[in-house]
Parts: sequence; structure tokens; C-alpha cells
Amino acid sequence: MDGMIFQIYGDTSLTQILGWCMVFVGLILLNELGRRTKWGGILLFVIVPIILTIYFILIHVGLFGGAENQEAMYMDGWFHYFKLYAADIGCVGFMMIKYGWGIGKKHWFKAWPFFIVAANILIAVVSDLESFIKGTMAGGATGGWWASNEGVFLYGGWWNLLNALAGIINILCMTGWWGIYSSKGQKDMLWPDMTFAFILAYDVWNFEYTYLNLPTHSWYCGVALLLAPTFAAAFWNKGGWIQNRANTLAIWCMFAQCVPLFQLSKTFSVMPTVYGGAAEAGYSALDLYDSAINVYNNGGDAAKAISDLGITANPTAQGVIAMAAIVINVVVFTAILKRAIEQKKNPYTNEIWTGTKDFELAMARRED
Repeated sequence: MDGMIFQIYGDTSLTQILGWCMVFVGLILLNELGRRTKWGGILLFVIVPIILTIYFILIHVGLFGGAENQEAMYMDGWFHYFKLYAADIGCVGFMMIKYGWGIGKKHWFKAWPFFIVAANILIAVVSDLESFIKGTMAGGATGGWWASNEGVFLYGGWWNLLNALAGIINILCMTGWWGIYSSKGQKDMLWPDMTFAFILAYDVWNFEYTYLNLPTHSWYCGVALLLAPTFAAAFWNKGGWIQNRANTLAIWCMFAQCVPLFQLSKTFSVMPTVYGGAAEAGYSALDLYDSAINVYNNGGDAAKAISDLGITANPTAQGVIAMAAIVINVVVFTAILKRAIEQKKNPYTNEIWTGTKDFELAMARRED
């Protein structure tokens, strides 16, 4: 089954779908453990990261297989570590707010969710701009192949620039920065002004970011990882989407850091359609990794390496989704400006979505 976005193909199609379901359900269940109990949150976002930090250090001094450990072989880039710890720091900060720990009680700290989300979006914007520049240098206006230091062939082009602009607008779509609350029973940190308008804009933008910059992982980190927190927010955790998002992102990063072969091996890896013919030829993400890291380490020609594999660039989906991301974010930002003018409010120091269904449902969960 070769779709417009992913190549679900051949003998592994069932395990590819099974892998997605396992990730989706696992993220939802672990998020519930982390949000419903104080000790569940401490276990997942304090104790486990400390243990993993010790584990990573020991790998780098030669224990647990040293350089032959799959974590060191496939996930040793700075970006992977940054993403893991940035997500986890966000989770701990959110716990401080909802439980009233330390500076979590302070009014000024309510802006922490905005700060940490904006910082993560800006890192993604920089990645998109890097791929736009390198892809354009390699192939001109129509885009071109280059190999990243993470062992991934990327087809950079104008879609990266468009998505970078969508990311910047998405930051401006976060409103009511100080409207942060703890829920009844302290199960959740709530951001009521972060309604489904923002969530949709963010999800489309972030999916495109993963699709462009982490393409061989995007079946999981771009689809399952985005849908898990959105699903929870839609059905039982109104106002708690950003906490769901941080929790599931940290959990996924810890898993992916320790078991990278899950999404690289032929059994579970899924190719996006930009790698035209890759799945039909029987290539896995791991096959492409070996070729891409060789190109990166030895200064080879990415386009020639891809051609030698019999793969042809098909960036159609990249372009379509980038256009959808910019349009949706512009529409949401326009709606925010319209409401701000009508209500005569600063949309960042005030809550702008008051009176809407999502906002009121979230506020009804607020601790008195």
C-alpha cells in the first residue's frame, strides 16, 4: 500500500501498522501514569532520566558495549540528547506548576510553558532553514539531496522555508501566556487558551517538520507521537494538551534513544514517499542510514548515493503539507488578531478564547 505520504509496503505492512499502534497506545498509557499520580510523574520524568543519564555516560566510557551499543551508534548526535532533556525539563516544570513546588507557585513562572514550547519550535525552525539552504545549494530552486550528521538523507527545498515561516507564526498563535492553572485534584497543568485551533496549527506544522527533517522516523514521531496527546486532549483531558505533549515527547525520546533500531529496522521502519521506490526495492531506514552516514563522514555526493540505491526524489507530499501548514497557521493567527481587536485585549497577556467551548470546558476543570 503506497500512499501519498508513506510507503506501507509488502511483507512488513502488518508489522509497520502494529508498531504504530503499539507506540500510540503505549504513549497514551504512560502519559496517564505520569499525569494521574505524583509518584508516577516523579518516576517517569525524574528517576528514569537520572538512570538513563548514568547509562549514557557509562556507554561513553566503554561499558554496555561502548561504541558498539546501538544508542552510541545511531543516537549520539547532540540533537537527540537536546530533545530528550528539553522535553523532560518541560515536564518537570509543568509538574512544579501543577503541584505548586518551589518557583512553580510564582506568577512569573506561569510563562514557563510558553518559553519552553517557543524554544523548541525555534530549534525546529533553525533545522528547516538549514535544510532549505543545503537543499537549495545542492539542487537549486527545485530542491536537492544532502546527508545530515544523524545519518539521514534529506531532500531540502522551498518547503522547508515555508514550514520555517509556519513555525514562527505558530509561536505567535500561543496566547494567554499567564493563564496557566492546576486542575482539580492536581492531575493536570491546564492552559485553557491553548484551544484546538492552536493544536491543529501546531500538529500540522510539527508533522511537516518531522516529515522534512526526521523523515525515516516520522511514521512514529510525526504521526503516533502527535496524535497521542491530541487524542487525550480531545476525549478526557481538556486544557491539558501541552502537558500531554511534553509527557509523550519525553517518553518517546527516552525510548527512541535507548532502542533506535525499533524505527530503523526493516520490521517496523516506514519510508516516506520522498524516497521514491525505496520500499518496493526492499530498503529499510537502516539501509539508508548506513549510506547517509558514510556520505556525511566521507564528504560524498548525497544525490549520487541516492541514485546508486535506485531511489528517486518525490517531494510532492513535502510541498503540499508545507502549504497546508502555512495556510492553517495564518488562518489561526488571523482569528487571534480579530478576537484581540474585538475584545480590545493583548492576546499574550490576556486570554483571548474566553467564551469558546474548548476554553470553558478547560476552565471548568480548574482548581478553585
